[in-house]
Amino acid sequence: MSSSHSSLDAASVDRKARLAKLASLKRKQPGASDTVVPSPEVDNEVSSSSKTDVYLSGRNYDKTTKGARLGFENNPSADVETIEVQAQRLEQETQEQAAKDEIEAEKGIDLFKLQPKKPNWDLKRDLAERMKILDVRTQNAIARLVRERIENTKKEALNKGKPSADDEQGEELGMEGQTLVESIHLREQESKDAELEDEDEVT
Repeated sequence: MSSSHSSLDAASVDRKARLAKLASLKRKQPGASDTVVPSPEVDNEVSSSSKTDVYLSGRNYDKTTKGARLGFENNPSADVETIEVQAQRLEQETQEQAAKDEIEAEKGIDLFKLQPKKPNWDLKRDLAERMKILDVRTQNAIARLVRERIENTKKEALNKGKPSADDEQGEELGMEGQTLVESIHLREQESKDAELEDEDEVT
């Protein structure tokens, strides 16, 4: 017990001595308004030899910005899209969308642009799903028929006799000019029919 009391007494005596030195230093300095008054309740381990602890240090104050000095030259999050930036962008987008919706709501519905659907629009929609399989089979059948027609024209050309140079070139191509034109017209007609069906479904 006595040792702890003696150590506390010694610490209090040292503290009083340091406070007395600080008070004498404060009286000696001309700018008393710029000095820091140490609190008697807080034990600040102040060195009596250094005078920098007595004055306010400007190392954490930036005179140009008149604020706290940061520990870096450039903000590290300047080029990074933070959550705050994303939230601000989303808020701005929602406000713009809300403004557009309000403008469209004020305009109202144009009755002249409204067109009733045909009575069989739902039947066409259901039929289109089933027709996908048949469309594939139709394309395969068309390809098979064209292939058979080409083979038949080849056989007919061979049965007629030895062809000339032009006929040989046509044979290498695999079909006669008339057959090729017919197949092209057939494909074009099918594509036109498909486009017309799509337009009917839309309307």
